[in-house]
Amino acid sequence: MLRLLLLTMFVAALASQIPALLGLTNVEQPVVADTDARPAGKAGGTPPSSPTDGGATIVLPVDPRGHFVSTFRFNGKPVEGMIDTGATAVAINESLARRLGYTANSLDYRFTSRTANGEAKYALILLDRVEIDGIRVSKVEAAVLKDTSLSGTLVGMSFLKRLSSFRVEGDKLYLTR
Repeated sequence: MLRLLLLTMFVAALASQIPALLGLTNVEQPVVADTDARPAGKAGGTPPSSPTDGGATIVLPVDPRGHFVSTFRFNGKPVEGMIDTGATAVAINESLARRLGYTANSLDYRFTSRTANGEAKYALILLDRVEIDGIRVSKVEAAVLKDTSLSGTLVGMSFLKRLSSFRVEGDKLYLTR
């Protein structure tokens, strides 16, 4: 649990730097971690449905650890990812970035994030598409961290904010496009 909290704080800190790095603000943003954020359930959510607004809705059950985890497709490749509403961006490690076609030469680790575990270098990329069941989002920002800094994949707000809605009801996470 402590490891997850530290990882969530790291990603929140990392993601808070993205607007400044992209020149969207000249003011340094405070780092705030949402420690009550529930990441996402095990692969095999309910199949997509079509609500009246025409968008797809999927439902992910909470896993035994209290997280929402599922199989996503990043640039067409399957990836196990945990939903983390406390993370500003999708966060992947270097090994996954290479599997997705980003070469070591294309990853510029010039950005630094301050976390509870100290500083970590990361690179920014743009994923062509992120998919889960019937939901597809194009051009999603992601932070690439060294394998030693991040072992799993976090699906943060750079994906979630592009949906029509997402909500937790009881032990289920609803994602609607």
